Amino acid sequence: MKKIIIILFLSLSVNAIAQIHNPVKWSTAVEKISDTEYELIATATIDGQWHLYSQTVPEDGPIPTTFTYESSKNYLKKGNTKEGEGHTVDDKVFDMRIKYFGKKADFKQRIKLKTKDAFKVKGVVEYMVCNDTQCLPPTEVDLVFNIK
Repeated sequence: MKKIIIILFLSLSVNAIAQIHNPVKWSTAVEKISDTEYELIATATIDGQWHLYSQTVPEDGPIPTTFTYESSKNYLKKGNTKEGEGHTVDDKVFDMRIKYFGKKADFKQRIKLKTKDAFKVKGVVEYMVCNDTQCLPPTEVDLVFNIK
């Protein structure tokens, strides 16, 4: 009986810790640029002292933020995903100069429509977050953008 209680307690403890360490929430939006062009906007809201790394980081640094969009006959990607200004600092964890985002970050991807029908653009963002003492393992989140 003691073993069952210990296993149950450990399972609940691990689950509680995992829930605490989810410092980034992602949301999506779509902005119409013209009749044939839209901008996909992925926004990261970052908790407390955590920071999200840029799409471009030095070699041997953290995992960069990357976006992958599912291919579709409904649209063409125009260029690469653009990111906001962020902060460039001497990072204590990686001992190098790195660009990161705190509190909020917007990433924008332009697309050209090949149809007038409504559809969804599906994508995945992979990212890594750290604070001044620790980093969390890279995480992937599915993103969906509704084109109307």
